[in-house]
Amino acid sequence: MNAHVQGFFDPTTFTVSYVVHDPATKNAAIIDPVLDFTPRNGRTSTQSADAVLSYVDEHDLKLDWLLETHAHADHLSAAHYLHEKTGAPIVIGAHITDVQQVFGALFEADDMKPDGGDFGRLVREGESLPLGNLGISVMHTPGHTPACVTYLIGDAAFVGDTLFMPDYGTARADFPGGDAATLYRSIRKILALPLQTRVFVGHDYLPAGRNEYRWETTVAEQRAGNIHAHDGISEAEFVAMRTARDKTLEAPLLILPSLQVNIRAGAMPPASPGGHVYFKLPVNAI
Repeated sequence: MNAHVQGFFDPTTFTVSYVVHDPATKNAAIIDPVLDFTPRNGRTSTQSADAVLSYVDEHDLKLDWLLETHAHADHLSAAHYLHEKTGAPIVIGAHITDVQQVFGALFEADDMKPDGGDFGRLVREGESLPLGNLGISVMHTPGHTPACVTYLIGDAAFVGDTLFMPDYGTARADFPGGDAATLYRSIRKILALPLQTRVFVGHDYLPAGRNEYRWETTVAEQRAGNIHAHDGISEAEFVAMRTARDKTLEAPLLILPSLQVNIRAGAMPPASPGGHVYFKLPVNAI
């Protein structure tokens, strides 16, 4: 039996979070949950995360895991909030320590555990986690960041930002530790999965010519039609395209607050002596 997948789209950050569960046992995982954040006034909200939790409760699911595909640079993770509400452990790729090393130093995050200890479990290529009768297999798919992983659950692959819908293409590779050639190889690894594999992407940006957001595709559709990485595109061609395109992209709007939270597994920086929580804004540093 294949996994049941429910997507939750956040129009503010164009992020898709997922609840995936085994229909036979109702064991479930939440993937890439969003903590709402308004940069104009520095306010957070758990509306998006609570909608996901409501779905879990309404369907009487047993939440086993909170899965992060990588340390996101475009939205704050709600993993810490959900962990406090449910007790489910937070899972991320073991190479999160590479990301923590860079951004922990940038933000002087001395409270952060540099060994990834803020997360409940670090996973590597080939590891498996239980999920009812299905299980979760881990593929290390770096390139966008060094810590990116793809989670395989039944016939479904949750690829984070490595791939987008075929008419939008692929992730940027210009973040620290990112690399276009590595990204190409990770994409080919994903596209070597069976053609009927369902592929669930981490964002959709509604490219020209399409009037509704989508986040589910297949390996066959990606291989036939991904505008950046369809079959026949060489590594050299991809690297040249990706490098040129990345030079035109601005930093994500929420990169600075997002990374300060996400390297801490979704937790806020520690409060000041006066009881306030602050994000740091490094000037001329990125």
